[in-house]
Amino acid sequence: MTATFYDLTEEQIIADFGRYVSSGKVELYRQMGLATVPGKREGVRIWSRDGSRSLINCRASGGVFNLGHRPPAIVDAIRCALDTLDINDHLLMSEPRAMLAHRLAELLPGDIQYTTFGVSGGEAVDFALKLARGFTGRPGVISVRGGYHGHTGLALAAGDPAFRDPFGPPAPGFTQVSFGDVPALAQAMSDQVAAVIIETIPATAGILIPPEGYLTAIRELCDQYGALFVADEVQAGLGRTGRLWGIDHWGIIPDVMVLGKGLSGAIYPITATCYKPELDRWLAKTNPFIHISTFGGSDLGCIAALTMLNIITAPGFMEHVEQMGDRLMHGLRTLQAQMPQLISEVRGKGLMIGVELAGEQFGPMLTVLLAQHGVLAVYANNRPSTMIVMPPLIITADEVDEVLDAFGKCFAIMAGRLGNEGE
Repeated sequence: MTATFYDLTEEQIIADFGRYVSSGKVELYRQMGLATVPGKREGVRIWSRDGSRSLINCRASGGVFNLGHRPPAIVDAIRCALDTLDINDHLLMSEPRAMLAHRLAELLPGDIQYTTFGVSGGEAVDFALKLARGFTGRPGVISVRGGYHGHTGLALAAGDPAFRDPFGPPAPGFTQVSFGDVPALAQAMSDQVAAVIIETIPATAGILIPPEGYLTAIRELCDQYGALFVADEVQAGLGRTGRLWGIDHWGIIPDVMVLGKGLSGAIYPITATCYKPELDRWLAKTNPFIHISTFGGSDLGCIAALTMLNIITAPGFMEHVEQMGDRLMHGLRTLQAQMPQLISEVRGKGLMIGVELAGEQFGPMLTVLLAQHGVLAVYANNRPSTMIVMPPLIITADEVDEVLDAFGKCFAIMAGRLGNEGE
């Protein structure tokens, strides 16, 4: 290299991004007024490259930044590990991998004991569905409309048609039903269904909270038909809802759980597909090397994840998440009471919150206004009327109040524009 990225201006970086990464994304960023390159990032904040402004990250990349940007404990653990460790060969045994899998088995609900590691949520979901199909000998997979499980293979087939249809015919065996509709799920079930996969709280669908008895009904239907219940906790897990696992709120034990994003500690990519002993026995009998991931469960990734688990299981951590979630929810509901013409509902658990707006057009508008007022948040891709609010779990009360102040200013601007249009 003849130059480092430090030598480039922001406009040169944007031009290179458009020329060599994605021209379409840069065009969209420019249209939305978000064509800026992040520079310093620390705690809950991202700074512009020139340091002139910052954003509180209430997107958190779906939970990647649960502990904020560059969490010191994770950074220090990786630096220390680099003195003796590297990625390791995925075909060999690994002390950090064994330690992390052991720790997860201690923390996971019920008798979920075994873990296969990956590097992306889509890969982890792919393995979960492969495992379900192989174990049951069935092809069928049922998922929820508007849900999101990743952009790879089987994960894509279980997700929204908008992401898969441009690439050709859908994979066979996949069926979708409406979220919360037990009769529709019961009608779709058969002795050819290998798995029902659902995000415990579907985020991209709009932070949908399971109706009373819904997850229990899924568990019962899976048991009745001999299918596996796969809980996608990539976003809802690891403390996001104020409980270690989102599914803990309903006391349900799935057969398989998929973890990701926050497992990385925002420093080293790692995901996990966790499952019951009978599924491991099937793998051992069939071929224990039937699924491999070159970078899955790397030694460095396991060190990051172990450190992250130590932090979120420390006394007081979950209480903090619940307190900050209550503070944020209360503030947003106060704004709802003041501006019902803009906000129809505020729902969520812990720091996984959806603000339901009065129309789909308001999601993109609020995204841009919030960025202009120091908050990074985006609307739900499969439900543009819902603004997703998922700040780092380490957010402080003062930072919550700063977020609420930005929301209040943005809603006031929107209300003013609505009033002018009415006149």
